[in-house]
Amino acid sequence: MKARLFKIACMMQVDTDRNFTTSFSVDRSPREAYDAIVDVSGWWSEDAEGVTDQVGGEFVHRYQDVHRCTIRVTELVPGRKVAWLVLDNYFNFIEDQAEWTGTEIVFDIFEKNGGAEVRFTHVGLVREYECYEVCSNAWGGYLGGSLRNLINTGVGQPNPKLDGDAPAHQNTATALRADRAPQAS
Repeated sequence: MKARLFKIACMMQVDTDRNFTTSFSVDRSPREAYDAIVDVSGWWSEDAEGVTDQVGGEFVHRYQDVHRCTIRVTELVPGRKVAWLVLDNYFNFIEDQAEWTGTEIVFDIFEKNGGAEVRFTHVGLVREYECYEVCSNAWGGYLGGSLRNLINTGVGQPNPKLDGDAPAHQNTATALRADRAPQAS
C-alpha cells in the first residue's frame, strides 16, 4: 500500500509554477488515444501541415492570423507518449513572441480502468507569461473537448481552415485575446 501511495504521489509532482498540466480520461485504449494525438489536424487545426507521426518530423500549426507555430516531434512511444518541441511561435495578441519558443509539449498516456488517461504538460508555459490565460484556456478546449471527442467518437473540433467557422471552444479564448490585444495608440 505504501509503495502504491508513493507511486501516486510521484506521478502528481509537477512543477505547476513552471508548467501547465491537465489530464482527462477516455473510454478508449491507450493506443487509440495515441493515434488521435498524432492526428493534429483532427483535433487542433485543419490547417496543420507537416509530419506529426515520426520522430524528427516537423509541422506547422496555424489559426487564422492569431497563432502559428513550428513544432518538431521529439518522442513517440505508441500507446504511451508523444512529445514535441516548439521551434518557432507567433501570437498576434502578445508582445513577447519568444514565450513558447523552446517549450515542450508532452502527452503521457496511461491505461486506466479499461480506458486511458491522457496527461498533458506544456513544459515552460508559466503563469507569468502574457499568453498564459489565453493559452491555458485554449488548451483546455482543445484537450478536454476536441481531442477527447476525437479519441472517444472519432470526431474532433479542430480549428477550421481559414474560411471556416471557429469551433465553440474558441469563444472564451477569443474574448480573452480581445482583452489582451495590444491597443493602438
